[in-house]
Amino acid sequence: MVKQGPVRPMPMGMQMPLGTDPASVRQRVEVLEKLLERSLVVPGLNRPLGLDAIVGLVPVVGDLVTAAMGAYLVWEARNLGLPKWKLWRMAGNIAFDTALGSVPFAGDVFDFLFRSNSRNLRIIKRHLDKHHPASRVIDG
Repeated sequence: MVKQGPVRPMPMGMQMPLGTDPASVRQRVEVLEKLLERSLVVPGLNRPLGLDAIVGLVPVVGDLVTAAMGAYLVWEARNLGLPKWKLWRMAGNIAFDTALGSVPFAGDVFDFLFRSNSRNLRIIKRHLDKHHPASRVIDG
């Protein structure tokens, strides 16, 4: 069993672990990805929506804020020891999302469809599953 550090309560029933062990990092990046990409569901479309698409509606500043939040995922991945090529791929996902998301109107639709943080979470999860299998959690 993996020992987990202290936990900080968050809104919407989420918990943000504060430890540096792989299980805590996994939970932390999952919470951030959920907040950025899947925190709400659009009525009628039944499609998840997160802060990335909502804050992206604010010109320039919104895209820079969500890019900084996405860069935190890359920083956590770096601390986990992911290879540089994976870190560059994750940074490319964020740069692509930020560049196209900054285009007025079309960028907002793009933010709704392209989920760079979900892609980056998949990269981190694959690494954790391979190199830290004890941190694996059965998704419900």
